[in-house]
Amino acid sequence: MRATSLGHAGILIETEHGSVVCDPWFAPTYLASWFVFPRNDQLDADLLRRVEAADYLYVSHLHSDHLDEVWLTEHLRRDIAVLVPGYPTRELERRLRGLGFTNFIRTSDAEETDLGGLTVAIHVETSITDGPGGDSALVISDGTARLVNQNDCRTSDLGALRGHGPVDLHWLQYSGAIWYPMVYEETAERMRELVDAKVESQFTRAMKYVEALDAAAVVPSAGPPCFLDPDLFHLNMITGDELTIFPDQPSFLARLAAVERVGILAIPGTTIDVASGAIVTTHPLPDADVDAIFTDKGAYLRRYQADWLEWIVAQRSTWHAPTPDLFEVIKAWWEPLLAMAPTLRDAVGANCLLRIDDLELVIDFPAGIVRLAAPDAITSEPHAFRFDIARALVETVVAERAVDWSNSLFLSCRFSAWRAGSFNEYVYNFFKSLSVERMRRAESEARRKLDPPDAHEEIQLGDYVMERACPHRQADLSVFGEIDGDVLVCTLHGWRFDLETGRCLTADDRKLRVRRA
Repeated sequence: MRATSLGHAGILIETEHGSVVCDPWFAPTYLASWFVFPRNDQLDADLLRRVEAADYLYVSHLHSDHLDEVWLTEHLRRDIAVLVPGYPTRELERRLRGLGFTNFIRTSDAEETDLGGLTVAIHVETSITDGPGGDSALVISDGTARLVNQNDCRTSDLGALRGHGPVDLHWLQYSGAIWYPMVYEETAERMRELVDAKVESQFTRAMKYVEALDAAAVVPSAGPPCFLDPDLFHLNMITGDELTIFPDQPSFLARLAAVERVGILAIPGTTIDVASGAIVTTHPLPDADVDAIFTDKGAYLRRYQADWLEWIVAQRSTWHAPTPDLFEVIKAWWEPLLAMAPTLRDAVGANCLLRIDDLELVIDFPAGIVRLAAPDAITSEPHAFRFDIARALVETVVAERAVDWSNSLFLSCRFSAWRAGSFNEYVYNFFKSLSVERMRRAESEARRKLDPPDAHEEIQLGDYVMERACPHRQADLSVFGEIDGDVLVCTLHGWRFDLETGRCLTADDRKLRVRRA
């Protein structure tokens, strides 16, 4: 087995039984803020040819540093076999079909699929905190080696990925991939505390996965991005003193070495061959040049920036101009969604103030309405959450009808925020769920956590009456239950139940109360 880094979470996995290209990301994303680090815009032509000729495509989730729609449509044939995670919704598949892809291999959560000598299992996470479309990790084996591509999937079952057998290579996110805490209004001293704590928590979480999988070697991947726009350049971690959460690969490799774990540095174009238990790494550049990327990172980033600055300026010019009815459009879009989500609104429990240049809006979560703010809103409008966002950015994502503002806007880090108290996941769950399909799931998850269905309440699906709460994790089956022949599927986590007996087909210790209507 050979694994070649394509940058960030991108990997080309080549075996005698076929090749898989994973999460190929090349085009800068998140409103021209995120760039691949180290750069992958100068890859060897032969490597690109092999990527374009891959047998299978795996896109782990919907975030655009994993789903590069521009590159996919320009470089991959439309009949490539796409490995689809067993998500509760078909949103990822719909996106790829919209790009013209036609050949889909649907997988079931954590179940192995034989592709003719190549075995794959895709593990999914479906919490709204992973994005309403979910997140996933790939386990792949060719009979001689096993690779786990965890990318940035925060699997809740630490042992599940190793359950397929010993792991040779574990590709794992370790660096930040969020806007917190840098966009928040804090003193420099407090920001230093928050940044250091965040970096440590990222490393600690990643090390728990390292210990659980106990792979022969770990490849730090899926970050960090770098920031080449002059407005965002301060977000790069160069000396280590910057107030940012994006440490680079050598930082995590040092953490691995401290506990005698084998870590492998992979830059775009690095190949890692695994055969007969031996692991051989080959870089596309001389070792001294590879080292210089990190030891002279400031100069490297400035050269990279110079090559892309004209493009950045051009991209900024494409952001949407002001429209006269922005408030009315947002109000008509969001109020029906708020009406769908009383539990989520209660969990937020306060107003959110949006300051969009000279336009100030209040999302009144308790009342379920969107309204114009009163004059001097920052003092006159009681609120617990505030976002300051340039109007051009809001106009752009509204024009796109973007249903996940964490993906389309917040990950750009091109905004500032304030909150009165501690983190409230339901505020961001709202902004991630700006469609009927997504809000239905966000509300159901909030209800499952905060107001679970009565253990004895029943619903009818098709010809069957059953308990409303899934025996696994009490998902609301009126939302997540789907009948597939003589089987009920709870699409929140993919658990299956025999409709005639109620027997769980996924585990031995759960049973569904069900009868024919």
